[in-house]
Parts: sequence; structure tokens; C-alpha cells
Amino acid sequence: MANVPVAALPSNGKTIPLVGFGTAEYPFNSTDSVKESTFYAIELGYRHFDTAAIYQCEQPLGEAIPEALRLGLIKSRNELFITSKLWVDNTHGDLVLPALQNTLKNLGLESLDLYLIHYPLSLRRGSSGFPIKKEDIITMDFESVWGAIEECQKLGLTKSVGVSNFSCKKLEELLAIAKIRPAVNQVELNPVWQQKKLRKFCEEKGIHITAYSPLGAKGTLWGSSERDCKCQREVNRSDTYFILIFKAQRTR
Repeated sequence: MANVPVAALPSNGKTIPLVGFGTAEYPFNSTDSVKESTFYAIELGYRHFDTAAIYQCEQPLGEAIPEALRLGLIKSRNELFITSKLWVDNTHGDLVLPALQNTLKNLGLESLDLYLIHYPLSLRRGSSGFPIKKEDIITMDFESVWGAIEECQKLGLTKSVGVSNFSCKKLEELLAIAKIRPAVNQVELNPVWQQKKLRKFCEEKGIHITAYSPLGAKGTLWGSSERDCKCQREVNRSDTYFILIFKAQRTR
């Protein structure tokens, strides 16, 4: 793989690789292959790795890093960009720091490159983190949770902070109280779900959009990639061909 291009995050000027390797699978960590696949991805040239507490695979991802260092595939941890996420059972002001510390312990790292709030909601204290029960969902206290996220950045435990799955409305609520603007909003983005309004809003607010499920989300809990494209049939090209063109045209 050629060197992956990077983009500057408008909020702080730090860079983020534009192509990343996701570690989510469902059922979570069901194949016990994350360490091996991460190591192979590093060999291929990937440098941005995305994980989350709920994926249950932070530890195998972390185990691949020292092995890659030992074999000389990378010269230092700083060559990698590691993203993880705060799950909804810990989106309470006093639980954010311990959750991040546990993530760092799992990964064997001193700091992240990017820490995200996974979803704009909270669960009642003591409830099961997954599967989510409707009766356990409560409104997130953005001020206390984001304040704790900002403190994590100030402590040097993460270089940048951001969110995931936030709508324009939720971002407006967050921006109204934020002292540190979210650097990233990670959302599903593909030809089926193009997120035009959200992309425009984030561009205006200086928030970088990261796409997950860029090839579609068929077979997952969170979406579908069903489509019937006339041009696809006419030129006899694969889904992936058109999706990559879609992504390239929207990459800045």
C-alpha cells in the first residue's frame, strides 16, 4: 500500500489518515482474529486503527503493536493513529476518565490519538451495557460528559476528542457548551446513506467527518446496503468500484 494521505483536523491542526482499518465485527470479537488481522494490516501499510470498548477487541489490537515494532514494520508507536470510543454505559461525567484509563490499559498505550463518544445517549447506572434495553436509555448530560472528555485531552490521555453518530441537532447542543470543539464526527457514510445535511453542517463548523461502513452495512445491526444501480448494470462493474469512486469524489 502506498503512503496513506492525511487530512488536517480543523479544530486543532493535527492530522488524521484518510484510510483506516476498523476492528468491529458482530458478534463482537467472535472470530479471535483481530490481532492477526491488525498485524497483517500494518504489514500492508495501514496506520489508522479504529476500535471501541464495546467491540471487546482493544486488547488484541494493542498486542499487535509491540509485535510490529519488534519486527521493524513500524519504528515507533507514533507512526500509528489509534481511535477508541466511550460506550454508553460510561457516558456519565465521573465515569469517563476511568473508562479511558481502562481502554489505555487494554491497548497497552499511554495515550490515544482520538477518543470519541460512541453515541449521544447514556444508560442508567448499573444497567447492562449491551444489548441496550429501551427502558435503560436516558438523556446524556452533555456538559458533564463532554467536560470530562475535554479534561482527558488536557491530561494528555488523548491528542484529540470527538463524537460518533451525532446528528446536526446533537452537535448543536454539544457545541453550545463545549470549550474544546469536537475534532471528528464518525458516522455511517456510503452511497445508500450520504448524510448530505450532516456533511454540510460539519464542514461549516470545522468538524472532520469520518465514515464507517463505507462499503455499506448489509448484515449488521445498524444498516443495510441494498441497492440497484442502473449504471452498475450497464458497465458491469462491482459495488466496490462505484463506492470507491463515491468516496474519492468526497475526500478532501
